[in-house]
Amino acid sequence: MRVPLSWLADYVDLPGDVTPESVMAELVKVGLEEEGSHGFGVTGPVVVGQVLEFIPEPQSNGKTIRWCQVRVAAEGQKAADGGDDVRGIVCGASNFEVGDKVVVCLPGAVLPGDFHIAARSTYGHISDGMMASARELNLSEDHAGIIRLHELGLDPKVGTDALELLHLDDEAAEVNVTPDRGYCFSMRGIAREYSHATGADFRDPKSNAHIEAGHGFALTINDEAPIRGRRGTDRFVLRVVKGVDVSRPTPAWMVSRLKLAGMRSVSLVVDITNYVMLELGQPTHAYDLDKVKGGLTVRRAKAGETLKTLDGQVRKLDPEDLLITDESGPIGLAGVMGGEDTEVTSTTQNVLVEAAHFEPITIARSARRHRLPSEASKRYERGVDPMMADNAAARVVQLLEVHAGGAADSLGAEFKDLQQVQPIWLPADFAADLVGVIYASEEIEKVLLEVGCVVAAVDGGYEVIPPSWRPDLTHKTDLVEEIARITGYDRIPSRLPVAPPGRGLTTKQKRRRAILGALAGSGHVEVLTYPFISEAQNQLFSEGQPAVKLANALQAEFGEMRTTILPGLIEAARRNFSRGLTDLAIFEEGSVFLPAKTIVATGKLPVGNQLPSAAELATLNATIPAQPGRLAALFTGDRVNQGVGIQSQSVSYQDAIQAARIAAHAVGLELTVRQASPKGYHPGRTAELLVGADMVSVGFAGELDPNLTAANDLPRRVAALEINLEALYAAAPEVIQAGFIGTYPAATQDLSLVVANEIPAGDIRAVILEGAGELLEQVTLVDDYRGDNVAAGHKSLTFALRFRAADRTLTQVEASESRDKAVALANAKYGATLRA
Repeated sequence: MRVPLSWLADYVDLPGDVTPESVMAELVKVGLEEEGSHGFGVTGPVVVGQVLEFIPEPQSNGKTIRWCQVRVAAEGQKAADGGDDVRGIVCGASNFEVGDKVVVCLPGAVLPGDFHIAARSTYGHISDGMMASARELNLSEDHAGIIRLHELGLDPKVGTDALELLHLDDEAAEVNVTPDRGYCFSMRGIAREYSHATGADFRDPKSNAHIEAGHGFALTINDEAPIRGRRGTDRFVLRVVKGVDVSRPTPAWMVSRLKLAGMRSVSLVVDITNYVMLELGQPTHAYDLDKVKGGLTVRRAKAGETLKTLDGQVRKLDPEDLLITDESGPIGLAGVMGGEDTEVTSTTQNVLVEAAHFEPITIARSARRHRLPSEASKRYERGVDPMMADNAAARVVQLLEVHAGGAADSLGAEFKDLQQVQPIWLPADFAADLVGVIYASEEIEKVLLEVGCVVAAVDGGYEVIPPSWRPDLTHKTDLVEEIARITGYDRIPSRLPVAPPGRGLTTKQKRRRAILGALAGSGHVEVLTYPFISEAQNQLFSEGQPAVKLANALQAEFGEMRTTILPGLIEAARRNFSRGLTDLAIFEEGSVFLPAKTIVATGKLPVGNQLPSAAELATLNATIPAQPGRLAALFTGDRVNQGVGIQSQSVSYQDAIQAARIAAHAVGLELTVRQASPKGYHPGRTAELLVGADMVSVGFAGELDPNLTAANDLPRRVAALEINLEALYAAAPEVIQAGFIGTYPAATQDLSLVVANEIPAGDIRAVILEGAGELLEQVTLVDDYRGDNVAAGHKSLTFALRFRAADRTLTQVEASESRDKAVALANAKYGATLRA
């Protein structure tokens, strides 16, 4: 909200040295946010001049200039810049005549854009100043010709200060208004807040005009589709002004104030309605009475109806839109914008003035539905004072009488169906308990009365009725906020809160942190991707898995919630690859969304202060899918980069399996892997991840299908994993037991076994551990050979064995005996033989 200082001074006393900065500093004290200052950017000397004569001079470029003699001071007196009273000025405009009084910028003046005026040679003359247009003075965008003061209804003396005459010496402070304080979108509201901040007397502008009720005009309120039981309007006022002269200019002071407030001057009638809206916070609308057919009806739109609004656009209406209609149909979108058919034009003689109070939700939805934000809708959707409609209508009528020569008519109409405001119970000690400041009862009453409340002190507290312009005051905490705001936030002490005692992190939280910390500590980079993906992405790693579909997706192509994390990592890798980052080891922990079936949420949630019913909550809860935690990782490029004497090593399925082992080990589990071929993975280079004695499957790790990687502009070899964290947590031990640290020397041996190709290496490793007994400390697969000297259909698996005893140094004989037991068991179970 921009606040012209001269306008603010009409309703509250300002100090003599007031500046926009000082006004903003005071308003900050009561919770408004400082934005900046605004002015016209014009400095003097700028004076009233009179054209004495001019000579048209055609130029070779086809342009005709006028060499003018202009009086800029009373005859025989010095001008404002100390020069002669008559100046020669070159002007390119042709809209003025001899005798016209104009605005002259003398040398030394500065115009917007830091444009300095000086005597300069042009078109063969020394132009000693400049006759200015409205755009050059930042009054409007009009640059068709220079300003002729008689067209503005002004006839000042020559040499008069034009900055003061046109109110170009005014300035404005701009503050940000939060959504809950819509009353501050008006001079009335800002002046009241300035009064709260400084203690200056507040003069309510609602008393600027005398209210007279109109009657005899047909008005029907027919709202057949109320929002949450509330009509679209509960206050509607119509007044008529006849015999207006719309050709009259808008007064200079009004143009100046509108411009500083951020609105352009359009025409006298429109400017008056805008001026009253800025003054009182109550939007008004003017219709050409002679274009209105019959009376007015306020109703919801019907299917198929359209309205051509003032911006020239034909808008298809929605049944929720609230309309102003006459016998011909819609003539206005209530609270948003009027219709073109009843627009006030240059031929208008009689004006129908409307001032109403509309239901905020209806107006907000209409403005957004039609992408039609307006100054009126901005105020209505934040809450307009329902008691201000007749004041605003009276003020518009008054200004039309004074400045447009109109005459107020008794014709009009009124509708009033306001709900009674319920009092708020404020316990006497509630403010002190909530804020931590001891407020005296007199202070509480004084503040509440100051902000406009009606206060009744009763035993143990106060019954408070908030003012009509404060729809945000609905609870006792709102009242306490006002008490703290008006008395000063600086009174609130700074106290560090005492952390409540607790038991620390839950077991699940500890396990999650352990996994993420282990992966990050081992060189993996955590990323965060969007949970919104496409239907095709959701089907990359599953078949027929139902998905949660978004009713209002941010992007139409990403209209489902993810059932797997990997598509997001693939997209992240693709984006990094396109930017030259090819060596990646990224991972993400997050939720996936797995509905048992497709469920569509129906109905609409209540808005405002109303809570959903138990049935509405039950319906919503039924649509919430299972959201288990998942861990996924993806690897591309080289695991080891090439260097001096170092060969590069590309990533493979082993990197994915190793990352899975790191995650499992962090929660005290050892993974078992076995061959698998899930959808989306390479059929020969993928393992299923198993944990626990029951061999519970917790996910997959391996290389992705080369066709999938090629479709996403990734290298042929990309490793990945995805783990169900819920299953991993469930299998994890309550307490992780630290492993034994041996102090005696180890004995090492290698063991090569020949087995059938279809027997997994993991099964052979498991049987070696079982057969060798407690002396075998570690077994690692180091080679898988298939070729010469190995029978067809068979492979040679070489394991590195490490033996150690807890209480003595092992001999090679003891190690060999353990090894032979392992060989015997492997032979008995799988027909394994020692490779010769």
